[in-house]
Amino acid sequence: MLRKVAAQVFRQTLRHNSTDVNLILEKSVNRVQLLGRVGQDPVMRQVDSKNPVTIFSLATNEMWRSTEGETNQAGDVSQKTSWHRVSVFKPGLRDLAYQYVKRGSRIYIEGKLDYGEYVDKNLVRRQATTIIADNIIFLSENVREKS
Repeated sequence: MLRKVAAQVFRQTLRHNSTDVNLILEKSVNRVQLLGRVGQDPVMRQVDSKNPVTIFSLATNEMWRSTEGETNQAGDVSQKTSWHRVSVFKPGLRDLAYQYVKRGSRIYIEGKLDYGEYVDKNLVRRQATTIIADNIIFLSENVREKS
């Protein structure tokens, strides 16, 4: 047991003092979970003239009750809606999302955050935050095929 702990401490020391790229790589996590309603029907686009992607927006709501002074009476209910841009690149999931996700559908998404830049039609450089979905669970009962 002591030998195992000593070996682990030695590896960590090597990692911090080494310039070898293979020894200093660390694990990290980029994970997002969203539960909300779809704001628009998905569109399918080509990225760099090769990889198709399905894109749609998802709204999540945060609700809270404001309190009035020191009393224990319930205050007004307030709500904040956040909009998220969702992109689906995985071939099977991309096609399912394009076919079955509808405006107003309630869905659960797992994926990762991606930050990027693009140039809009007025040639202005803009920044965008996107959720790259790798799992979608359909929660609405009224899921039906696009016509």
